[in-house]
Amino acid sequence: MRVPFYDIKAQYDELQPEMDAVVHDVVSSGAYIMGPNHRAFEEECAAIHSVKHAIAVNSGTDALRIIMDAAGIGPGDEVISTAFTFVASTETIVQTGATPVFVDIDPVTYCIDPDKIEAAITPKTKAIMPIHLFGQLADADRITAIAKKHNLVIIEDAAQAFGCHHNGTYTGNFGIAAGFSFYVTKNLGACGDGGMIVTNSDEIAEACRSLRIHGMGRERYYYDHVGYTSRLSELNAAFMRVKLKALDKWNARRGELAAIYMEVLKDSNVQLPQTQPGNNNTWHQFSIRSDRRDALQAHLKEKGVDAMIYYPVPLHFHEPYRRFGKGEGTLPETERAALEILNLPIHQHLSDEQVRFAADAVREFAVGASV
Repeated sequence: MRVPFYDIKAQYDELQPEMDAVVHDVVSSGAYIMGPNHRAFEEECAAIHSVKHAIAVNSGTDALRIIMDAAGIGPGDEVISTAFTFVASTETIVQTGATPVFVDIDPVTYCIDPDKIEAAITPKTKAIMPIHLFGQLADADRITAIAKKHNLVIIEDAAQAFGCHHNGTYTGNFGIAAGFSFYVTKNLGACGDGGMIVTNSDEIAEACRSLRIHGMGRERYYYDHVGYTSRLSELNAAFMRVKLKALDKWNARRGELAAIYMEVLKDSNVQLPQTQPGNNNTWHQFSIRSDRRDALQAHLKEKGVDAMIYYPVPLHFHEPYRRFGKGEGTLPETERAALEILNLPIHQHLSDEQVRFAADAVREFAVGASV
């Protein structure tokens, strides 16, 4: 049996009539940049996350970079974050001229470990960037308390956390702003790249809106900032508005599939993911751990089950970012997770049978190998 990690085309197949209709409407309208779908999509995202402002941009990476510029982060500043993540978070910190300060992760959630944050704070620290990984929030309450105590800004990297909340408070309400990614593989994926900034700050929102269009202010061709070209296309906004209507159903289906994995693998000697109290989980990934991870991945490949590694090499081991770390062994949980984590297929267009097959294949290896 084939169990694919992604099936992006299946999303289009499910929604084809409405997708085709909105594509035709946009293309025939001639309104290709910041048209009515763009504005409506921003309003819909703001409503879902209960925030005052949503600012659509070209990518999740742009969202983080623009937030940091709007928050005034730059040379001489330090931003506390983690090295177990996609590169965009650290990349954008470095691009501002600030210094990323890596702290270790919680070995269960893979998000930043709040117990490690305060020891990393210095007089140069300006912000904390928690990364809400794999479909649930980092420890938002504790991070917020630390930030308030030390007068620090929180910038939420919510690339994998659209629709995530803690006790009903959604991403974008814990920090000064949050950045989402709508890359094609996300739970809500664009037809290409896409991103969104959400914030309750009028000042940050105004700056972000300016920065995404070359730093232009309220009056055309008058500039308040050195900015970017980071507009979400009208076609993508329309495309995602259709998907947005299906997102709750799709995320619920991911939850059903996660429950199958949890049931089949509960006694299999692999570490299973945990949803922290108060969090919902949109199951962007289903991550297990094994100290024979590479052999397990090879076993699954032979069975026709796709499994991927997020993330195989911590950022403080990569050449461009090595100077910001303190060498091997300094982030033990991060380094261990990079050697052991394996992500199993979990998307709404898998059948129960496919997921049971994948889970049985993991169990077969784990029990047989005494992992």
